[in-house]
Amino acid sequence: MSSTKPDMTTTAGRLHDLRNRLEEAHAPVGHDAVDEIHAAGRSTARERVEKLLDAGSFVETDALARHRVEVYKMDKTKPATDGVVTGYGLVDGRRVCVFSQDPTIFDGALGEVHAEKILKIYDLATKTGVPLVGIYDSAGPRVAEGIVTAAMQAKILRAATTASGLIPQIAVVAGPTSSLASLSVPLADLAIMVDRATLHLADPDVVSKVSGSDATAQSIGGAAVHAATTGLAQLTASTDQDAVQLARDVIGFLPTNNRAASPAGETGEPADTDLNAFMPDDESAAYDVQDIIAAVTDGDFLELGAAHADNIVTGFARIGGRAVGIVANQPSVLAGCLTTAASIKAARFIRTCDAFNLPVVMLVDSPGFVPSVDEEKAGVVTRAAALAYAFAEAQVGTITVVTRKAIGPSYTLMGPKDLGADLVFAWPTAQIALADAPTAAAALDTDAGAYADENLNPYIATERGLVDAVIEPSATRAQILEGLRLLERKVVYPPAKKHGNIPL
Repeated sequence: MSSTKPDMTTTAGRLHDLRNRLEEAHAPVGHDAVDEIHAAGRSTARERVEKLLDAGSFVETDALARHRVEVYKMDKTKPATDGVVTGYGLVDGRRVCVFSQDPTIFDGALGEVHAEKILKIYDLATKTGVPLVGIYDSAGPRVAEGIVTAAMQAKILRAATTASGLIPQIAVVAGPTSSLASLSVPLADLAIMVDRATLHLADPDVVSKVSGSDATAQSIGGAAVHAATTGLAQLTASTDQDAVQLARDVIGFLPTNNRAASPAGETGEPADTDLNAFMPDDESAAYDVQDIIAAVTDGDFLELGAAHADNIVTGFARIGGRAVGIVANQPSVLAGCLTTAASIKAARFIRTCDAFNLPVVMLVDSPGFVPSVDEEKAGVVTRAAALAYAFAEAQVGTITVVTRKAIGPSYTLMGPKDLGADLVFAWPTAQIALADAPTAAAALDTDAGAYADENLNPYIATERGLVDAVIEPSATRAQILEGLRLLERKVVYPPAKKHGNIPL
């Protein structure tokens, strides 16, 4: 900032004063703090926004906002921006709103004005129908401001709830985020975490004291924990700049709001895989479903939640240039069996796709659920029902392809016709049945081989209209593509009600 005091009686002086104030907003607590951020290998809150948005497109709001608190010597420090950078700009030419918390100001802690800025950008995003990206780096509520900070956090949670299903919300956890500040992240449609970032509700010292074991921010809320164990972080990145680039990638697959069509672009090239020769003759042999995904999509599959419940694969892709959601059993993990965690992962993803008009393509190869005491105690009944609920309520186009096994519960839950699938295809290698051969043979007191020969095929289901067509595997991409073109015209008029009550 210039040390020369401008002449406020002139227009030139007033312009000079404005420029000084805006310059302060770029380094509210001085350039030394910026240097410390860079020395730690991190980007500033403002740099994160600028990396997210197209060059030169950022329009900042409330850059000169300051807190109004006088107690606890707060009147001695009133930096511009009050610890959060807010505004809007473009991502690949598409408008988005953004806020980015600044850890150099009160550790990014949320105060009343800080919260007001976030609430204003939520309101702006919701009423204009554009995605909102929140970049989190906050120590939680600002203690000096007292209970009002908890009330303001509640307002933010309510704003995020109101926005849910109206506009895409993407959370980027770029630094330590704790206490009440952590609660906003799960309300986003998708969360991205930087490897060194942390996200937790309880203080690690308190956890250590109560549990009697050592706890650190990383051990209870590091990116590895939320990627592999809780499943909250669907994507992780080594740096904050890589994380915001992932946010850009995700935005590219999503419409601007719930009334917009799924984005369409140029058609990419699928992998050159001969699907007719792909399926192993040994029905128990494992394979990687990613190979099938690569062969039927445009080669741009963005997997979400890869480290969590990897017996099911979810992610965004394009088919013929049109963005879709992919849900696929993974035969190379647990033979493709479903689990509690896999059910929730798939259900959450299906609901995200449905909220934002992305057709869902299901690739099915699962012999059922993992039978175990732990799974039952983990609530597999409730979670399996949640998966059914998510698919049954979906209003977007849904296409199911049974590549191999769809046995019992897996048939019922993985996109069958009677749960609401618009189109169901099966490969000739498909086994669509109530039970596997040994189980059925024991129940019927018959020969397992004979039962398998008569029942473990796609044709009984096809005869009953449960499968629309048995297709050659090599025709899968073409069939899906034509199905998606047809389903662009799909119109659903659901019964009038407030909302259903999904089992949680």
